[in-house]
Amino acid sequence: MPELPEVETVRRGLQPVMEGVRIARVEKRRKDLRFPFQPDFVKRLEGQIIVGVGRRAKYLMADLESGDVLVMHLGMSGSFRIIEPSGETIPGEFHYPRNEDRAHDHVVFWMASGNAVVFNDPRRFGYMKIIPRSKIESDPLLKGLGPEPLGNAFDAAMLAAACAGKKTSLKAALLDQRVVAGLGNIYVCEALYRSHLSPKRMASILAARNGTATEPAKLLVKNIHAVLNEAIEAGGSSLRDHRRTDGELGYFQHSFRVYDRENEKCLTPKCRGTVKRFTQNGRSTFWCSVCQK
Repeated sequence: MPELPEVETVRRGLQPVMEGVRIARVEKRRKDLRFPFQPDFVKRLEGQIIVGVGRRAKYLMADLESGDVLVMHLGMSGSFRIIEPSGETIPGEFHYPRNEDRAHDHVVFWMASGNAVVFNDPRRFGYMKIIPRSKIESDPLLKGLGPEPLGNAFDAAMLAAACAGKKTSLKAALLDQRVVAGLGNIYVCEALYRSHLSPKRMASILAARNGTATEPAKLLVKNIHAVLNEAIEAGGSSLRDHRRTDGELGYFQHSFRVYDRENEKCLTPKCRGTVKRFTQNGRSTFWCSVCQK
């Protein structure tokens, strides 16, 4: 499942090709992805100018001139590629080969510029939905999402307030999209590791008795910002299925300090611990029991 940096990387790849450009034609090659397409899906898109390409949590959002928003989710294996008018795919080198089976090209947006934007999804866990901008916040897909972790609303005070009295673990709280939107397993593991906080500790440690943010809360927010910004700068982690639109992989996975490093030496200076893995809330958690307390 892509996390915020991967989705933001895809957004930045789509923006120069789609923003400000009219959708000339939409080719829908099946009746559904994870969910059925709306009956008027094609009609509401064709002829529309995309006035902005944004992101909310793990969703891509294309604002249309009509006031509608095309909301897109990559699912587990969804990716976009851009085909130029010459017929050549915008070039790129990548480590794991992108799926080449065109049978999984499920949606094609033919832009008035001559470019084609193709959505390929072998597992079909991705989905697309058109929502009026005025109803975005109340739609079931986005209703109740917490603040963006890189937005102004997300700070130590907000995190402390959200976690005060919680009887769940730190990791479970950070994965809760109602607490903070867009964080996933990889970056929660990384942020907790950098903060020297055990993923098993109670989330309530982030709030003092009077409700103010504790030092662990301040440190955790700082490291969430750092790890996400570094990952976006590197182009997202792009683990196997997730690609930038030009085909290039992000290489942040080579900067992981704890994730997917089971049985390897802890990278914290002077720590003699070894990275361990255990299952937590159905996800693999990577941590160092020596320096994460």
